[in-house]
Order: sequence, then C-alpha cells, then structure tokens
Amino acid sequence: MATQDIHLENVATTPSLPEAYRSVNVKQGGHWLRRFLSFVGPGYLVSVGYMDPGNWGTDLAGGAKYGYALLWVILASNLMAMLLQTLCARLGLVTGKDLAQACRDYYKKPVAIALWLLCEIAIIACDLAEVIGSAVALNLLFKIPLMWGVLITGCDVLILLGAMSFGFRKIEAIVITLVATIALCFGIEIFFAKPMWGSVATGLVPSIPNQDAFLISLGILGATVMPHNLYLHTSLVQTRNSDQSTEGKRQAIKFNTLDTIVALGAAFFVNAAILVLAGAVFHRTGHQGVEELQEAYKLLSPLMGASLASTLFAVALLASGQSSTITGTLAGQIVMEGFLKIRIKPWLRRLITRCLAIIPALFLISMSGGKNTVQLLIISQVVLSMQLSFAIFPLMMFTSDRKRMGEFVNSWPTIIIGYTVCTVIAALNVYLLYETIGAIWLGLLAVIMFGFTGWVTFFYKEKNGIPN
Repeated sequence: MATQDIHLENVATTPSLPEAYRSVNVKQGGHWLRRFLSFVGPGYLVSVGYMDPGNWGTDLAGGAKYGYALLWVILASNLMAMLLQTLCARLGLVTGKDLAQACRDYYKKPVAIALWLLCEIAIIACDLAEVIGSAVALNLLFKIPLMWGVLITGCDVLILLGAMSFGFRKIEAIVITLVATIALCFGIEIFFAKPMWGSVATGLVPSIPNQDAFLISLGILGATVMPHNLYLHTSLVQTRNSDQSTEGKRQAIKFNTLDTIVALGAAFFVNAAILVLAGAVFHRTGHQGVEELQEAYKLLSPLMGASLASTLFAVALLASGQSSTITGTLAGQIVMEGFLKIRIKPWLRRLITRCLAIIPALFLISMSGGKNTVQLLIISQVVLSMQLSFAIFPLMMFTSDRKRMGEFVNSWPTIIIGYTVCTVIAALNVYLLYETIGAIWLGLLAVIMFGFTGWVTFFYKEKNGIPN
C-alpha cells in the first residue's frame, strides 16, 4: 500500500471527516427559518439508517400478521432514537469530537480496540442489509440477478460519494432526494391501499397480541436503533461552520435537535407506512405469511388493483438501499479514523467498507441460491442488536459528564430517562438473542454484553486521568 494513502495522526487534534469539517457556512442573522435551513442535512443522513432495508422485513411481518396492532412499537422505537440522536448532536457540537474519538481518547487502548471491532462488525452487518436490499430492488425492477445486483450496488455508491468533491451539501441533497422519493412512493401506496384510519389509530395504543408478536416487536426495535448512526451523527454536525461561542453552540444544538426530530419523523412515516400498507393489503386479504420482499412485490399490484403499486415498492426499496449505503460508508470512515488514529484516504476507506459488505453478501446469496433474503436481513439485525449496547451506554456517560459537557451536560431527568432507555434496549436485545440463537449461548453473551458495557460505562479509567 502506498505510504501516501495511509498514515497515522493525532485524531484528538484532527477533525472528524476533515474533507467536510466546517465546510458548510451557516446564517448568523435574519429569520430563524433561514438560520435553521443552514443546519438542515445531518438529521436526514442519519434518518436513512432508520428506514433501511433491514427494517422492511420486520415491518412487513408485523403488518401482515397483526394488522396495525404493532404500530405503537415503531413509534416507541423512533422516540428512543430521537433521544439518542439528539444527544449525539450535543456531544459532537460541544466537545468537537465524534463518539469514536471520544471513546478512543477516554478509554484505555484495549477497551477502545474492542469497541472499534464491535462497531466494525455492526457496520458490516448494516451494510449487508443495505446491499442485499438494493440488489433485490434491482432484481425486481430490471430482472438483474442478485449476484450482479450486489456488485452494481458496491460500485454506484462510490460514484455517489464522489459528489463530495463538489461539497458536502451535494451529498446531503442526494440523500434528501432519496428520502423524499421513499416518502412519496409510500404516500402513493397508502393512497391506493385505503387503510381503515380508525383501526390505524388504535394501533398506537400499546398491545402485544401473543408471543410471536412480541418477538416481531423486538425485531422492529432492533432494526430501528442503529449503532453506527450514533457515531455518524456526532461527526456530521461538525460540518457546519457555526459560531463556537456558548450562545452559538446553544443555537446549533437547538437547530440540530429540530433537524433530527423532523428527519426522524420522516423515518417514522416510512416505517409506519410499510406496516400500515402490509396491514391494509396483506392482513386484510388473508395473506398473513408475507415476509419476503419479493413476495410483497408480486402481491401488491394484484391485491390493490393498481399496476403501479409493485413498481413504487421496488423504487422505494432501491432508494432506501442506496441512501443507506452512502451513510454507512461515511460511518465506516469515521469509526476507523476515530478509534485507531489512522487517517486513510477517503476513497480507500470507502473501498474497504464496500468490500467488507459485498463479500459476505455474495457468499450468503450464493449459499442461499438467492432465496430467503429476509433471513439474511434478520441475521444482520441480530448482529446489530448485539453491538448496540456498546454505543448507547458510552454516549450516555459522555453527555452526562459535566467535566466534558460543561453547562450543556444532561439534566437529571434526561439522565434517568436516557439510562432507562439504554437498559430497556439492552435487556430486550438479550431476549431477542435468546429467542434467535437459543439458551446455550445466552448466558455467555449476557455476561459479555452487560459486563463489558457496565465496566466501560461506570468503571472506566481515562488514560493518565485526562484525555489524550
């Protein structure tokens, strides 16, 4: 490898995503809406992780089997995500570090390396879901074999990321366009489906019909909150060239919080629309076993009596996969540079990220013969659920530390709610693992997950008592 392509740096003094750091100017005066629009963007890049193809299987299964009954689970998951992502924005804006850099600076090397490895595994798993989702969409739209679809997906994201050379706002514009495409497609689908809105409203009232519904609910939760999004968001908010005074940071936090809430509101609409669509079309017509993306595609048009319905579904799936691969690749760059203090040329890191996703995807598709893609998506979500605790607990710890956050430290109500959310997510994910892989491995995994997260959260030691 050429020496000019990779070298070591002190990341503690090197900004995250240096090619985009503080590259977007923000309005300092004028109407609040004009200033807010200057901050719009990072929330939407994060939101695509909450509507990626990994979510589609659980949303489809929940709607097909139980109608609108599990809609409240999507709402609860999104509210948890909003809390965690707003804390991410606060950490990045106040400390000037992304979550990976914070972990690398405050934890001793063995802990930081362990957290990096876990995060890389999560990114690979998330990329796997996105690559497979895009490949399935290409197959549905253009009859391209899944193997070729995986290869095409790996190439086109590099082309899209090349738009960053024209400014980070171009990447944001591409992703926002893809998000708008997804929302538009499902808006039209819902119009065709004509759901019973009274029944939809009752789905917001918490209820669990049976044990199987509980497991699907856990799957929805595991597919919604993405660990790599936490690292990503803490870096993306630093692309704004905003005032670094106390008042400037307060304004940046306010506008980024609003950006996050609006963007994740769009993610909630998409996930809810998938479940409502499945409930209105599949559950209502007795097709309650629909889980596969291909099966849903084939049934939508004939059951709805609208030839456009299946095409819209595939277009939305393609837009979802493509937008998610862009942000997943950026997250990979942030995590490697932040944890390892290794600065790699962006094109090289993106190439490594794509290969780490494409190779497992090609292998799994080859082994399955292109069938049971929903099982591959479920596998990716289980892996993500295993890693989530190792990101959310350090996030809560950092943002609750007055020494690092100053006057922007979490309030006591936020600390209580935040740690409660983290504990609930961790406990539910352990149960999901138990139901997925069986009791033999549960004890070991539970000890590792809770022991390690408890240690790094409450008993960590900073190197020499201060950050690097």
